[in-house]
Amino acid sequence: MSQERIFWFGWAAAACIAAAGVAGFLYLRLAGLAWTAIGAYLLFMLLAAFTGNWSRFLLFQDRGLTWFEDWTLYVAVMIGLISLFVNVVLRYVFHYSLAWSEEMIREIIIYTTFIGLAPAIKNRSMITIDALVQLVPRLRQPLVYFSHLSVLLFSVIITKLGVDMAVLQEQTSQKTIIMEIPLVLLYCILPLMGATMGIRTIQVLWWDFQKNRASAQVSG
Repeated sequence: MSQERIFWFGWAAAACIAAAGVAGFLYLRLAGLAWTAIGAYLLFMLLAAFTGNWSRFLLFQDRGLTWFEDWTLYVAVMIGLISLFVNVVLRYVFHYSLAWSEEMIREIIIYTTFIGLAPAIKNRSMITIDALVQLVPRLRQPLVYFSHLSVLLFSVIITKLGVDMAVLQEQTSQKTIIMEIPLVLLYCILPLMGATMGIRTIQVLWWDFQKNRASAQVSG
């Protein structure tokens, strides 16, 4: 399959996943949106694997996810810095403080912390304990795979729990105190974090497998 076909296949997959999510939201609200979107994504992952375009499809979704992470994190941080700067100026120059600024900063910190886990996995900057690896170097690769699989399991669990918690907030219609932001939006960060972590972990697992296989072929 050519690069152009992979490009259109990726965008078609993204459109179908979004459409499935919208349909799920219309029929089953938040829980339907989450599970139909995840199901559609897994379906296209299987399709890419069976058609022999797994690596290219992973590369396409890596570009899309990188764009999402970079821009949303950048915009969130800039909004937080500007609001914090304005609040400091108003407090010390005009002796007036914005009540909503501190709440916004708190929500931005929550978003950047959780969503920032996905690029941390991609950049391999997660905190690790390598004492056993230093003592037994031959266990490096098995422990790396074990670490990736543990993160993948955690992403599945946090996605499930995050959806359940977001659905609960949707049913109770709770809001933040000052800005009155629906708490369901904040709790949706949890399944979003789990999904992006899972995608990044699958990518890193595959890239490590490809790298190790290429190294084995060269050394063999």
